[in-house]
Amino acid sequence: MATLPLKTWSVILISFCIGIFSSWNSAAQEPVAIHEQLDQHIFSFGQVQMLEDRSGKLSFQQIRSGAFDQQFNPSSLSTPQTARMESTYWYKIRIKTNPAVEKNFLLEFFDQTIDHITAYVPQGNGRYQVKQFGDSQLFSKRELRHKNFEIPLVNHSTEVQTYYFQVRSSQIADVIIVLRSVDWFIGYALNEYFFFGIFYGMILVFSFYNLIMFIAMRQRQYLYYVLYNLSVGLFEMSNDGIAYQYLWPASPEWNQIAYAFFLCATSIFALLFTRSLLFVEAKAPKLNQFILGVIALRLAFFCYCLLFQQSLFNYKFIEFIPLSVAFFTGIYIYNKGYQPARFFVLGYSFLFIGFIFKLLIMLGVAWLNFGVLSYYMLSFCFVMEMIFLSFAIGDKVGLLKKKKEKVQRLMIQQMAVNAKLKDTLNQELEKQVDARTREVFHKSVIIEAKNTELQEAIDLLKQQAEEISRMNVLLEQDNQELQTNVEKVSRDRVMSADVDFEEFSRIYPDKEICNQFLAELKWRDGYACRKCKNTHYYPGHIPLSRRCSKCAYEESVTTYTIFHNTRIPINKAFYMVFLLYTTKGKISSHKLSELLNIRQSTCWTYGSRIKLVMEERKSKLKKANKNGWSALVLD
Repeated sequence: MATLPLKTWSVILISFCIGIFSSWNSAAQEPVAIHEQLDQHIFSFGQVQMLEDRSGKLSFQQIRSGAFDQQFNPSSLSTPQTARMESTYWYKIRIKTNPAVEKNFLLEFFDQTIDHITAYVPQGNGRYQVKQFGDSQLFSKRELRHKNFEIPLVNHSTEVQTYYFQVRSSQIADVIIVLRSVDWFIGYALNEYFFFGIFYGMILVFSFYNLIMFIAMRQRQYLYYVLYNLSVGLFEMSNDGIAYQYLWPASPEWNQIAYAFFLCATSIFALLFTRSLLFVEAKAPKLNQFILGVIALRLAFFCYCLLFQQSLFNYKFIEFIPLSVAFFTGIYIYNKGYQPARFFVLGYSFLFIGFIFKLLIMLGVAWLNFGVLSYYMLSFCFVMEMIFLSFAIGDKVGLLKKKKEKVQRLMIQQMAVNAKLKDTLNQELEKQVDARTREVFHKSVIIEAKNTELQEAIDLLKQQAEEISRMNVLLEQDNQELQTNVEKVSRDRVMSADVDFEEFSRIYPDKEICNQFLAELKWRDGYACRKCKNTHYYPGHIPLSRRCSKCAYEESVTTYTIFHNTRIPINKAFYMVFLLYTTKGKISSHKLSELLNIRQSTCWTYGSRIKLVMEERKSKLKKANKNGWSALVLD
């Protein structure tokens, strides 16, 4: 007998082991048998086998082949999950049908958030019917108009049928596969929608009641609570599939991310409600600033996810941070003695427990994931939290009512004291008024007599005042005449005598007086425009200037005078003209510089200009009177 080589024996041994393992693995998947007493069965653990396709390229023919079919492993969890969002998962279950059973059955996927499910339904003779469904497709394409995904079961043979499912989802999904009879499904669906109606009806009732309270009392806590409740309701509807069925059945793209909007709104309005209900800004200013910072960070994270990486929306455990902040705030405020915070803490305790429960399931604590009850655990906690938060609001209102009643009692007591005090004061006042009235009467008699004497004195004073007024008028006339004579004498002295600059400055002390003199001198014979000869004018923009009413030409007081564009103060320029005129131009520029405190070069330049005008008007100046120096002024 020939001996086989060692290599050949190794191949045979490995093939035998693989065959034995394959047979054991196939036998390990327990089929679910259909019988008359069966109404519902949830596939779990070894009844569901799974295969992860990280490439996402395996076809159904490849999956059915021996090489891949033997790679399916029993689920280690009661509820399998799509842990990696970038992978495609294949699941298979085995059902032993029984044509003798008169009931109709269907398969249901309980998680409504799965994006794509491709079901391969056996039809006999090795043929499969392909059905596709998921929340990425229009709701109208579903065979049954139900929030979950249902597949009618074909019960036509006694053989064990193997069902394959290809699952892809953009978020972690629970692959809960349930076998139900149609009768059981109808009753279950009616009960489920009934309880959904109660749940969402409670949210609407609480929201409507608090909206009315907000309109009546204008306290922001009620508005925040309304928005918080509505956000919770819309988030739960997005997770339950109710929103996709009734609110936006034709918008699968929006349905993929709607839950993220409402989850973010839930966190934001929860923190705002916490601040308002517990008076955090007044009772804990630093904690209030921290809450505002958490709100800003949550909004920033939401905007980043929405604009750049929507896959981060799947990290729902991020809501643990604002939830913990609100929970800690309630405990902190309650420890500071604010009684309404007790119901707030109690309500958030339920929500905190529900959130921890969901978080542990998400992190892989398998024994907590025991089916429908665990799936709706967070919704139940939301209901309890909503009830206790309503108690917290009522407790706050009750506390405010007690304070109001206490203040009213104190006000009534104070009003009684005030009334008694008022009566006492009125009695005292009446006595004082009587005494004062008698005193006033006696004094009025005296005053009346004094008034008579005073009236006589007033009449006498009036006569004297009239006489004084006449004398004042005469004195005023004499003063005006005297002042006019004094000014005239002063001007005559300046014009004819040798006076110094100090005395000259008394007549022409500043620019305003000099300009007034120039205005009177220029237009003593009336105004006539240099451009158009118009005789009507308006005051110009420069003091004492005149602007033509016809052509708008504006002429200043120094224009067309010897003082135009001079840089010397005009009162000193006046005195220089006077000195040159009275000395007939014989005074030197050095003397002028000494008298006027101006540089010699400036005195020489301006003096030369004046002397030139004097030379040009020599004949005219000989005929001039004592005010002849003013003849040098005008061009």
